[in-house]
Amino acid sequence: MTSSLDQLSAGTLDWLGANLDHFDPYAADAGTATHRQAKAVLELALLCNCSPRPGGSHDERLDGARALLRKLWQRPEFPRLFDAHPPSAPTYGLAYAALAPDGIDDSACRATLGRLAPGFLSPAGKSPLKRMEIRFYADKAGADHTIEPYAELVGQSPLVTLTAAAPGRAETGGTVTGDVVTDDVAPLTDSEGYSLTHAAFFLGDYGRTTTGLAGDDLAHARDLVRRMLDHCVGQDRWDLAAELVITQFILGLEPLRTPSGAAAVECLVRAQRSDGAIPGRSAALVASRSAPAGEFFRKAYHTTLVTALMTLVLSAGRPSWHRD
Repeated sequence: MTSSLDQLSAGTLDWLGANLDHFDPYAADAGTATHRQAKAVLELALLCNCSPRPGGSHDERLDGARALLRKLWQRPEFPRLFDAHPPSAPTYGLAYAALAPDGIDDSACRATLGRLAPGFLSPAGKSPLKRMEIRFYADKAGADHTIEPYAELVGQSPLVTLTAAAPGRAETGGTVTGDVVTDDVAPLTDSEGYSLTHAAFFLGDYGRTTTGLAGDDLAHARDLVRRMLDHCVGQDRWDLAAELVITQFILGLEPLRTPSGAAAVECLVRAQRSDGAIPGRSAALVASRSAPAGEFFRKAYHTTLVTALMTLVLSAGRPSWHRD
């Protein structure tokens, strides 16, 4: 890893490890939590699930997180937390089964899958992105479903169907940072930007499988990511920038060798606090240094976790298919 990536990795993983009590819904001060506890735990589980990389070694810095997850997954009452968020509850339940730690009693996971409405695991009435998400977790959970294969979904994905907005002032005198030209007009909306990254995550399993994109579709996706990443760097949009760097990797690029990817990593280094946290989704939404611990965690944990995930993905060895 580069020194910048090393700094981000060490800091973010240390901060997450030091704040596991805020992830634990059953910790002493859990009653004062200001974040969605089930969502935070599932994100932590995804980080640990993505940690063992092809050609990589077991990362001992996540041992505390793994121990917490094993404890939570063995509490039969834990899935009841999903019911506090009815629209998300089926997806949370499916992800819970998919991200279960190895070697545990999976009775609660099987029971949670058994409570899913049969229609949830079918394509009817769902967007292509939602169908990709359901297939991603259902396949990992070993759950029966009728979602079409990725090969049929890839052409309908936001990576292919989204179109960037017309350039703003960047091409007529916008901001230049190093080799990156930042556009004053966002190429995509926030929701489009996240749909772009999440489609790549599901299709490419965070860099562990091929997305199925090729030719003009692959070039289009790479250009969309590059334009949105340049914009995020210029606007200090830290959370989405980290996700877009992962997406560059999934699309077969070496982000640290692209101007936009390298600039995004340096942008995150500048944002990182001395304790390792990335203090919010963006500079505009940064947590105050005087904020109570619970409020700071709510604002900081997701971007810190995504940045940690980015460092793990980028530092991993590439599968042979992933080399240009």
